[in-house]
Amino acid sequence: MKRINRLSRSRPHQAPKADSPASEERVLEISAVGSRGDSTSEGENGPIYTPYALPGEQVRARVAGGRAEVLEVLRASPERQAPACRHFGRCGGCQLQHWQDQPYLAWKREQVIDALNKRGFGGVGVEPTVPAWGEGRRRAALHAARQNNQVRIGFIERGGARLTPITQCPVLAPQLEVVVLKLAPLAELALPSRGEITMQCLLTDCGVDISIKGAGRVDLLHRAALEKLIAEANALNLARLSFEGEVIVARANPTLRMGRAVVSPPPGAFLQPTALGEETLARLTLEALQGSKRVVDLFSGIGTFALRIAEHAEVLASEGDAEMLTALKKAADGAGGALKEITTLRRDLLRTPLSTLEMKKFDGAVMDPPRSGARQQAEQIARAPIRKLAYVSCDPASFARDIKVLIEHGFTLTKITPVDQFRWSPHIELVGAFER
Repeated sequence: MKRINRLSRSRPHQAPKADSPASEERVLEISAVGSRGDSTSEGENGPIYTPYALPGEQVRARVAGGRAEVLEVLRASPERQAPACRHFGRCGGCQLQHWQDQPYLAWKREQVIDALNKRGFGGVGVEPTVPAWGEGRRRAALHAARQNNQVRIGFIERGGARLTPITQCPVLAPQLEVVVLKLAPLAELALPSRGEITMQCLLTDCGVDISIKGAGRVDLLHRAALEKLIAEANALNLARLSFEGEVIVARANPTLRMGRAVVSPPPGAFLQPTALGEETLARLTLEALQGSKRVVDLFSGIGTFALRIAEHAEVLASEGDAEMLTALKKAADGAGGALKEITTLRRDLLRTPLSTLEMKKFDGAVMDPPRSGARQQAEQIARAPIRKLAYVSCDPASFARDIKVLIEHGFTLTKITPVDQFRWSPHIELVGAFER
């Protein structure tokens, strides 16, 4: 079989720092892929982590300590495929493009099983991973900076701080990719004299919405610079452009349909990365809550679940961000009576969880916390009269930690479904359905 050395060309070797362990060339037998997407092999002092290799492969690598860099693939896995993106191996966004879909999705399911096993929940049935890629990512955060007197836009290299300019991004929805690749003139106008900016891009039903962070306040811009920004936003047909949450251009009101409601997200608001992913998570959540009459939605955001649940049940939506709650409530009020009552409560649920007493009137709950999980909120749910719970998680480890108290208080984990929205990455989302 022809030897593969593409990775050694796409990722030029960087000399180790003075205090780094000495490196040596070795032949490694790859045994598995770890939870962060790096492959593993056995070393004298523990596992050696090697990016861009696959189980069953033999690679020649430069090894330093417990890390290695592939120089050449000597024996390729039959599961290896050609990466879809020319930036693979440098851009930090997608490190598993070289793995065929079926084993890649099976590996994500195994990561959920392993996280449960480590917490003593072995034997829990885990559904096959649902590929929720749809037409691609509808949101992305790009970085822009000046490099060699030129404006570069792209993603941060994996494991470093350097910016990788991009000329394509196959994981983005095509409509978003077209706009992203034309943002250099806008970025040049927005960039401060030093530093970089982050451009949060969202494809909505009315066009692309861009929220820029790191550029400073709008009122500090000269009139001429502001006029150029507006002209460039219009040339790109942006629905909206904002700096630090302050709207500069609003050619159209960015909206997204969520069930029977239409939401206008505030600049930079959190949303599920793909439309199909949102629909999949919502479907699994509704299935878990079937029959519930009054539901509390914790970490509700702009209403991804609350607005759909309200088609069948009364909802209390709690969230720490005031602008997102306002958008949720406005969408509910504008649904023309198609929804049951939705009330909102602004609360930092990580600091002050909704208490057992506050949930005494609810028989269903959905919780979608940040990656760190919400153990204190889970403890309150466990002691409340909640009968059905959908726990939406973006980290299997924090999920496995949090559910211990739920199970101790009589909840049964009836179904757990991994969902893959971040294609070719180690990121895993899941929905756990509980009842008692």
